Amino acid sequence: MASTVDIANYALNLLGASNISSFSENSKAARVVNQFYEGTRDAVFRSHPWNCLITRAELARDSTAPNFGYTYQYALPADPFCLRVLEFSNGSLSYPQDNMTNNSGGPVFAIEGRKLVTDEGTAKIKYIAKITDPQQYDPSLIQAFSARLASNIAYAITGSNSVVQTMFAKYEAEVKEARFNDATESATQRLEASDLIESRF
Repeated sequence: MASTVDIANYALNLLGASNISSFSENSKAARVVNQFYEGTRDAVFRSHPWNCLITRAELARDSTAPNFGYTYQYALPADPFCLRVLEFSNGSLSYPQDNMTNNSGGPVFAIEGRKLVTDEGTAKIKYIAKITDPQQYDPSLIQAFSARLASNIAYAITGSNSVVQTMFAKYEAEVKEARFNDATESATQRLEASDLIESRF
């Protein structure tokens, strides 16, 4: 199974650079990778609702209300850390990411800092989680993440803008395939669930 160092080394190898043994070793490659790894990971994770990163939570309501505009506020999850809210539910109605508006056409909620503010007395969310263990990542996601990391560190490692462009093009190809695989898996899961429900009646 992949580790954080494996992902870093895959990115370095794409650039023709040598492997590192750890993020803390005294080498230029390790220092550069360490600088870019987390930011690159989070950006790639936020860019798509990856199945392997999705989780759900019921939020705890704060004892203090927002100053104005909304009735309640809730702290976003910290473990695992919420990178992006995909779906909101008040316990009876769910609002998917492409239609998070109420009957009046206004937003059901807003994200302000690390708070979710809303007029709903119950707040449940489906969200993209900051999963730090690469063993939980889909292989296609690892390929895309590694390619984006290679793109981000390319100039610092090689000093070549053309390599940066080549690596970004590789990332675009890898992430396109990863998103397709991810969406296909979701569609298959929905179809299997539908078939199971139909078989019961």
